[in-house]
Amino acid sequence: MTIIAALAREPHSKFQFQQVSFAEPRPDEIIVEIRGVGICHTDIAARDGIYGLPYPIVLGHEGSGIVTAVGAEVATVAPGDHVVLSFNSCGRCTSCKSDNPAYCRDFAVENYIGTRPDGSRVLESEAGPVYSHFFGQSSFATHAVVNPRNVVAVDPDLDLAQLGPLGCGLQTGAGAVMRSMGCHAGSSLVVLGAGPVGLAAVMAACIQGCSSILVVEPHEARRTMATEMGATHTIDPTVDGDMAERIRGIVPDGADYVFDTTGRVDVINGAIAAVGCNAVLGLVGVPSDFSVDLPLNIVSTMQTGLTVKGIVEGDSDPSEFIPELIGHYRAGRFPFDKMLTRFPLSGINEAIAAQHRGDVIKAVLVPDVDLRLFV
Repeated sequence: MTIIAALAREPHSKFQFQQVSFAEPRPDEIIVEIRGVGICHTDIAARDGIYGLPYPIVLGHEGSGIVTAVGAEVATVAPGDHVVLSFNSCGRCTSCKSDNPAYCRDFAVENYIGTRPDGSRVLESEAGPVYSHFFGQSSFATHAVVNPRNVVAVDPDLDLAQLGPLGCGLQTGAGAVMRSMGCHAGSSLVVLGAGPVGLAAVMAACIQGCSSILVVEPHEARRTMATEMGATHTIDPTVDGDMAERIRGIVPDGADYVFDTTGRVDVINGAIAAVGCNAVLGLVGVPSDFSVDLPLNIVSTMQTGLTVKGIVEGDSDPSEFIPELIGHYRAGRFPFDKMLTRFPLSGINEAIAAQHRGDVIKAVLVPDVDLRLFV
């Protein structure tokens, strides 16, 4: 089967379209026609070499689409089903068997090596090998080969093109608040960064009944969106003044929870100075330098009872949490569609530039009928 995909050929380069062909799908694999795919910061980081993936590679890990074929061993979905694609997991390790696949023992092998876990490739081109299997999907393409563990069936009456971001960024932000940290009703939450993950956290904090939801974000449009999503206060960190003092001016006893999406040590330390007793700090922001450490004063950490929690995918089991988020969306409690802007898949490079400039919060790519003209 021949498809069209957006290929990353080298770090910091523009995506280029090319015809590639599938290897024969295995009995436990599924073919999905992509109808929409979100652009995540992780895709750009992968393109730029942070994860050490081979080139050329097809990225994209927030896909949604329609099942077109299933292998003989697949019993969870059937051709014609509408699905959201999420991260992959092994299904065999202790974490997976405990319904905690975000901490799969083989998470890196299942999601970050550019091939199937056994090293075999899914895609090929006339010029040679093409790497893929990013988060078990590589959905910057017209079709993706996936497996039952990273496919979640959804109702066909939903707008399928916009659902892909639920598979990573949105479940990460919402899950951090609702699951990883378990923010309780009446508590205070500080969200560092109002990108898609941070805004998902804001909506989740409203669902949880947090009384004070503070968002620290330099872009005015994102602060405005945060307020529309339910933030009770927004802080512009570029304005003169100590961030911790400004937070304590709103929550004098200190914040109960802090959720960082920036990966910046200076920002995180500023928020730590404003936490209350027995606070929880949740970390999902990935620094550009993987060797960066977060220094913590041992005595103050002990005295305040601070808990620091690293978070992957919001501690989510996608098969359960994505339908839960869709339920909140239907009820008007999780209006994530407000942050989305659609672009044709052929406009992937323009969409990335617009997202980088802050012109849009979350870009979603929709395959266009004239995509072959860009090959």
